[in-house]
Amino acid sequence: MADRKVNAGKESRCNCTALRKATRRVSQLYDTALAPSGLKTTQRAILAQLGRSEPATVGQLAAALVMDAGALAHTLKPLERDGLVVVAVDPDDRRNRLICLTRHGRAKLAETDALWAKAQAGFEAGFGRVKSDSLREALQFLVSNRFVSAFEKTLEKAKA
Repeated sequence: MADRKVNAGKESRCNCTALRKATRRVSQLYDTALAPSGLKTTQRAILAQLGRSEPATVGQLAAALVMDAGALAHTLKPLERDGLVVVAVDPDDRRNRLICLTRHGRAKLAETDALWAKAQAGFEAGFGRVKSDSLREALQFLVSNRFVSAFEKTLEKAKA
């Protein structure tokens, strides 16, 4: 059987595909940089978000990270098991769970700061500082309600 080239010179014009491919590649690079800490990029992002806004309910944390609450709950399990976060019943609303960093979680987050900074420096060295700033600005827009509204409005027009 002959080897076939996957791309054969044709790149997809799909924005979603391009973003997902880029996200996977960058996540792989950051995961490699964070490997000495034992954390994956997603886990560090959760700890960092909690460091900025704890305590948080699962729903609040999922919204802040633009994650599905179920996927977040799955990702929280090893962090809870390893003593990096604690998940407790919200005393004001027993239906909710509050997530907080533990002392060990704060220490682990601090331990990853230098590794994350190296990953950031590597990204900016490869992509360029100005382009990196512009990319973050564009990505912030893509997760905004303004973008979602414009996207959905276009879909509604297409239905009509």
